[in-house]
Amino acid sequence: MNELFDVLNELGEFTGNVASSDECHKNGYWHRAVYAFIIDKNFNILLQKRSKNKKLWPNKWDVTVGGHVNAGEFGRQALIRECKEELGIDVKDNEIKYIVGTTSVYNKNGYINNHFDECYLILKDVDIKTLKLQKGEVEDVKYFPCDEIINRINDNYNGLTEKNVSWHILKRLLESDIISQLK
Repeated sequence: MNELFDVLNELGEFTGNVASSDECHKNGYWHRAVYAFIIDKNFNILLQKRSKNKKLWPNKWDVTVGGHVNAGEFGRQALIRECKEELGIDVKDNEIKYIVGTTSVYNKNGYINNHFDECYLILKDVDIKTLKLQKGEVEDVKYFPCDEIINRINDNYNGLTEKNVSWHILKRLLESDIISQLK
């Protein structure tokens, strides 16, 4: 399945063009993506392990959930869809906390990923035994204590994807008292 994305200019403005996922990543077209960290009442972070068959970062621990924003879709809609697709979780709009928007650029081996990213937190206790992992996308899920995540980030992203901006946002959240204020 080759999804269609709204093409943006370098300022994040809609160009009126739509392109396939393959076209965006081959030509470096700017497009939108979302991701979220699910954090439980004990401040453990749920992460997913990417499938061994993924083009980017196979077998690496990744954000809880994430994906592209389809053409005509808003970020929150995309996040709710991705939660259902990747993990089988039903998330309500009022459970989602917007944190920050950033850009990310990844360019290796002819794969160009120019994103305007939206970062969210979902404060929710999820029983990982009940999750329905999307085959071909998600290999495993696991709760990590805050200290372990911070140590992995500080240890050159040990076992984590190369989504440095995402990890630094999470680290800043974990080292502050922002999460407890949101609960």
